[in-house]
Amino acid sequence: MAVGTLSYLSGALAQLFLAVLLTLRRPQSLRGRWLILSSTVTTAWCLLLALQEAFGVLPAALIWTIELLRDYVWLAFFGKLLGQHEGVAYPPRQRGIGAVRASVQVAVLSMGLYAWLTPYLQSSFPQFFSKSWQEFGLVALSILGLALVEQVYRNTRPDLRWRIKLICLALGGMFAYDFYLYTDALLFDRINPDLWAARGALAGIVVPLIATSAAKNPEWNLDLYISRRIVFHSATLLGTGIYLLSMGTVGYYIRVFGGEWGPVIQIVFVAAASLALVLLLFSAQTRARVRVYLTKNFFNYAYDYREEWLTLTRTLADAASGLSLEERVIYAIGRLVESQNGVLWWRDSTGALAWRASYGAPQVDVARLESNDPVVAYMMEREWIVNLAEMESMPEAYDGLQPPVWLKPESNAWLLLPMFRDEGRLYGVLLLSKPRAPIKWDWEVLDLLKTASTVAASYLALDDAGRQLTEARQFEGFNRLSAFVIHDLKNLIAQLTLVLRNAERHHDNPAFVRDAFKTLDHVVERMNRLMNQLRNAGPSVVSESVDVGRLLGEVTTARASQVPAPLFQDGAEGVVVTANRDRLFSAFEHIVHNAQDAAGKHGRVELRVMHPAPDSVAIEIEDTGPGMSAEFIRTRLFRPFDTTKGLTGMGIGAYESREYVRSIGGEMVVTSEQGKGTTFRIVIPRQNAENRQEQRVEALA
Repeated sequence: MAVGTLSYLSGALAQLFLAVLLTLRRPQSLRGRWLILSSTVTTAWCLLLALQEAFGVLPAALIWTIELLRDYVWLAFFGKLLGQHEGVAYPPRQRGIGAVRASVQVAVLSMGLYAWLTPYLQSSFPQFFSKSWQEFGLVALSILGLALVEQVYRNTRPDLRWRIKLICLALGGMFAYDFYLYTDALLFDRINPDLWAARGALAGIVVPLIATSAAKNPEWNLDLYISRRIVFHSATLLGTGIYLLSMGTVGYYIRVFGGEWGPVIQIVFVAAASLALVLLLFSAQTRARVRVYLTKNFFNYAYDYREEWLTLTRTLADAASGLSLEERVIYAIGRLVESQNGVLWWRDSTGALAWRASYGAPQVDVARLESNDPVVAYMMEREWIVNLAEMESMPEAYDGLQPPVWLKPESNAWLLLPMFRDEGRLYGVLLLSKPRAPIKWDWEVLDLLKTASTVAASYLALDDAGRQLTEARQFEGFNRLSAFVIHDLKNLIAQLTLVLRNAERHHDNPAFVRDAFKTLDHVVERMNRLMNQLRNAGPSVVSESVDVGRLLGEVTTARASQVPAPLFQDGAEGVVVTANRDRLFSAFEHIVHNAQDAAGKHGRVELRVMHPAPDSVAIEIEDTGPGMSAEFIRTRLFRPFDTTKGLTGMGIGAYESREYVRSIGGEMVVTSEQGKGTTFRIVIPRQNAENRQEQRVEALA
């Protein structure tokens, strides 16, 4: 396939893509429709010329006609811009536009008719007509196109020229190329085939410029999304290609004209150029400058807010990054303005701002910012970001506020960003160092930084709240455990008090002395276990195989000193559960003790073991006390620190017992009838033989 054919086909594909994209957006404005028409006609122009390059079957009149038509639609499109663009600054200059349009239409129509009548006119009147008239007419249209491009650009308000700059460059380049092509044809009486073949590729090259300008002009109704990442990498790739081509060309001429040393110098030059390219590509500062340049010149806004928002939230939530939340906050906000270093101060309990974290290598070492510091007070009052460079150059913008004395001139500090979570309350201050590339300091940057800092402050405040909640839960657990221990100590003290009270009357009784020593031994053992439990260490936190019958027998013996002594019907031979022996003992003892208090001296307390299912065991503790109402059981019985015993009770025995039973997979059910008594039914999962064997193996290991 010929080079010219490939050139025009590539141009046709690019222009067709632009036309389809514009059509899908369904533009409502006249300029948008003219842009679609211009791109469609250019597509047809490329296809016809590609066909001509491949087969050479098209008549010359058709080629000249499509040339004229392509030039006319682009001239008409620019005429619409010149006559209707809201950015036109000087309306009096538009008075002759109608006459110019009419003249162009008449000239193009005449040239089209001349293209079809050329064979007849040249044969009939050779002294007046020649093919150079066609080339001269196209030169005139090219000049008109250049003039029109210049007028559109010049008559657009200076603050709006960034919208049309790229399309003016694209179409100005196209008309300038045609001017050179047809001027060369007039001078040498033939069209240069190389210049002619390259026009298709040029038509494709200008498409990105046209599309970018269309995206910058909302009135053209093109909502075109151009990925900033793709533009950045494409620009990097294009720049790399141009650089390598230039270096290759220079290296070639060094080899040709370098004489004997030429090949060696060429190798050294290419190696050095390649090394320089690698250094540039890996330079963060260079990438930042390229990114800022592309943003300024190719996009309506400095930021792709969707991408920036997603990146911000991902960075703040990325706990697996190895950075603390504070460091992620500094990095995420600094990335928005190409700043690599920062320091975060956060409000402490005294109201001052204490150093919380730093990222990078900030040259600032300030441990604390007082709330009455002038700069801090200014940010708190105005909710304003302090640009230190702007403060020095424009002190009037900050009401004469002086740079903070705690910042050294060599600190490289740039921004002081106040962090608010709710209106009027300053939670923190973030200092950022100077950016790697010059940032345009405007309202867009200010608003983005304020929004990002508010989001970051919410993350930090929630993290603080979570940390405080964790600490509160730890203290709550410790306090609750302490309350349980104190409750057990109260029972132990009651036993010791009973021994002391009876010692004066029965100290000569050997049986009493033996019982007293047993009681003391039991109290010491229980107190040691309680101390281990309070420290969360030792055997008290270990689950083991517990024989239910034996444990209930020990509970019955321990509570036998108080009347009525509990009765135990031992039907639990071989029944084993997995639990902490001391905790389960305490749970049963609490229930039995409460049952004894309720039954009184003349009542009865009975313990029974039932087998409701093969995989569970039920322990019933029944008393003949006054009973409880259903409302009391439902609302008060298991409420912590709610007691009916006055100053002698703590109200956590029943609660602790039920919670522990539940923690080992069991349940506690209370049935009571006023005037007839109460039954506590405790159901606990049994330990099967397989689990028991596993525990034996673990114990032997």
